[in-house]
Amino acid sequence: MTNFLFVRHGAHDYLGRAIAGRLSGVHLNELGQQQAEQLGKKISLLPVDAIYSGPLERVRETAEPICRRFDLPLKVADEFTEVAVGPWEDRAFTDLASEPLWRRFNAFRSSTAAPGGELMLEVQARALRKLNALRGQHRFAVIITHGDVIRSVMAHFLGMHLDLFFRIEIDPASLSLLEFGDDYAIVRLLNSPSTGSPLELPSDRPQ
Repeated sequence: MTNFLFVRHGAHDYLGRAIAGRLSGVHLNELGQQQAEQLGKKISLLPVDAIYSGPLERVRETAEPICRRFDLPLKVADEFTEVAVGPWEDRAFTDLASEPLWRRFNAFRSSTAAPGGELMLEVQARALRKLNALRGQHRFAVIITHGDVIRSVMAHFLGMHLDLFFRIEIDPASLSLLEFGDDYAIVRLLNSPSTGSPLELPSDRPQ
C-alpha cells in the first residue's frame, strides 16, 4: 500500500487570465513561492519517502521547499505533466470564450481535445499507469502536478465520469490524499488548503 499526496503547484501569473499549458518559462509568482514554503511546513510531520513532479518549472519550484524539508531528491515524471492543449497555450480565457470547441472542451471533456492536444482520457491513463508502477515502492509519496491531472485521477477513484470532473475543485497549492493498495483505493483528503482551515474557502478561485 502507498499513500499518494497530490499537490497542485502554487500560484503564477497566468492563473485566472490565460492558459499556461506546457509553456516553458512559467514560474511561481510571489504568492506561489510563499505557498510552496507553506506546503513544506504543512506536511513536515508526514512520513514522506519520495517526491515526484511533472517537468514544468512551476511544479518543480513548488517541489523545492518540500524536497529541502525532507532532504529528498525530486524525481521528475513526464506522466504527471500538464494536459497538452496545442495552440491554445498562451491564449486568454476571454479570447477563447467565443470558440465552440473551447466550450465543448469544458462541457464534454471525456471526448474533446484541444487542436493537436490530448484527450483527458489520455491524461488520466498516463497518470494512472505511473501510479500503478509506483504503488508498493514507497510508503508515502508526494506528487506535485497540475489541477486537471489531479482531477482526472480523483475522478477515476471516486467512480466519476470525466465529464463531471469539474465538480472536483483543485485549488493552487492544495493537498489531496489517495491511499492505494493492491485491491482497493480510498480518497482520504481532497483539496485541502496549504494554510488555514479546510473549511475556509478562498475568496477567488482562479482557473
